[in-house]
Amino acid sequence: MPSSAPLPPAPASPSPATTSGRRSGTADAPRVQRRTFLSGTAAVGGAFAVTAAGVSPALAAEPVRAGGTRGAGPVTVRPNDRRYADLRRGTNQRWVGSPQKIVLAETTADVVAAVQRAVDSGRRLAVRSGGHCYEDFTTSQDIEIVLDLSRMDDVSYDRRRRAFSVQPGAPLGRIYDRLYKGWGVYLPAGNCPTVAAGGHIQGGGYGSMSRRDGLAVDHLYGIEIVVVRADGTARTVVATREPDDPHRELWWAHTGGGGGNFGVVTRYWLRSPGATGTDPAAQLPTPPREVWLSEVAWPWERLSEARFTRLMRNHGDWHTRHSGPDSPYTALFSQLKTFHRSAGAVVLDSLVDAGAPDAEGMLRRYVAAVGEGLGIRPQVRQYRRMPWLHATQWPGFTGPDPTIRFKGKSVYARRTYADAHIAAAYRHLTRDDFGNPGALLMIASYGGAVNRVAPDATAVPQRDSVLKYQVVSLWDDAADDAANVGWVRECYRDMFAATGGVPVPNGTTDGCFVNYADVDLADPRWNSSGVPWHELYYKDGYRRLQRVKAAWDPTGFFRHAQSVRHV
Repeated sequence: MPSSAPLPPAPASPSPATTSGRRSGTADAPRVQRRTFLSGTAAVGGAFAVTAAGVSPALAAEPVRAGGTRGAGPVTVRPNDRRYADLRRGTNQRWVGSPQKIVLAETTADVVAAVQRAVDSGRRLAVRSGGHCYEDFTTSQDIEIVLDLSRMDDVSYDRRRRAFSVQPGAPLGRIYDRLYKGWGVYLPAGNCPTVAAGGHIQGGGYGSMSRRDGLAVDHLYGIEIVVVRADGTARTVVATREPDDPHRELWWAHTGGGGGNFGVVTRYWLRSPGATGTDPAAQLPTPPREVWLSEVAWPWERLSEARFTRLMRNHGDWHTRHSGPDSPYTALFSQLKTFHRSAGAVVLDSLVDAGAPDAEGMLRRYVAAVGEGLGIRPQVRQYRRMPWLHATQWPGFTGPDPTIRFKGKSVYARRTYADAHIAAAYRHLTRDDFGNPGALLMIASYGGAVNRVAPDATAVPQRDSVLKYQVVSLWDDAADDAANVGWVRECYRDMFAATGGVPVPNGTTDGCFVNYADVDLADPRWNSSGVPWHELYYKDGYRRLQRVKAAWDPTGFFRHAQSVRHV
């Protein structure tokens, strides 16, 4: 049970201002559910092996197949196969496809062959790595073939390229485990250990250490990708960030351009800019040895609208002050989870690099600053120091239960919340006609090292934000789809009513995150801003992405509801 004891007293220091449901119920009969994807009241949030390097990247570290042979061809699953029910869907149970077949590739050659057969037969193909898509991009009913990359999960070191080689099906938990145990390094990527590298890296990739070490794409050296030429021939291309690489624009498009747009990435090479020498341990950042973890909660029964408003202002103002690239607080990351009132509490989960100067003091001051002036002592549910690798599995930050349904809509924030944002959020979080404890605003710390990178250096143009968050709901039963999707849409629309129902780029907000895909952005019922969906994701970089699309996918073979269109 959570403790009601406060955090240990903060050491003397300057003030924060001067330091750098099973069913969504109703008010009449709410059903409150505790799920593992909601830490505390709630919190949304492989064996080690070293592969030989120095061989051709496309052939390195091919796994032994299920039948015990190499190169015997991919596994193909059709509707009469007992595995089909699992493989026709991903993590979001709202979406279930009906493809003619699912091809589980294990090598780049498998991918080339599968793509070529789809092109030759005129069949619609979609590519899936981890299956965490928010929308139906890999399950829509016109998709006839799903190319599943989950068995392409090697993590190794490529001495010839002086970079780590990661295949797209490798989940983040596996990547962290292998990089750290093998070489003592890591990639500053996402918090959910089951998300795969494939779509995550292409969309930008951020997580709890990004304020300290940047986005995953800031460490992307190159890609191996299967593309389709104008004559319908599938082929493999390597593109890197080297200034003289003739394919450099193709590399750039995969530093935030989103998945399913240009081809099938079969390998990522990771090496930090400026890394020197030949020692693998010097090619990527090192993670903290240990971190402090904290979870505190403010009960809804004591949060009046005035207190909720004060908490939100405290939180937003703190991040506005402490999210510069050189702030000592880049060692700290948190998620503020303002759950619907039926969940019982608003939760703040925090992590800080224990090796940073005065790390524990920073954490205490941060929690105190968020709760300042509320007149409420928060419940302390967790407060402990842990080794970094173990902390990557902490439920406070891990992703959703793969048996549930969800809908989310994203926001980049350049500064603290506007009063209208807070008022609309409060209104929807306390609605009496909706009672799902899995509905919330999930607000992540952002900025820091992310904002050292120029907006056009990668395909992620949002490089001066301080918060990144989503209006999201998670639920079990398909019968509750309309209520939950409606709540998300209405809360988001009302928060940004002054800008057409979406967070348009302006002085306060800066658009949306492509990896939290949201087809409503293209629907005038929910986006009346006049700003198209692609500008909310990519801003002015969309025209550049269109040129890459025209050059590398001239037939438009790779597409989905929000894929990059031809010029």
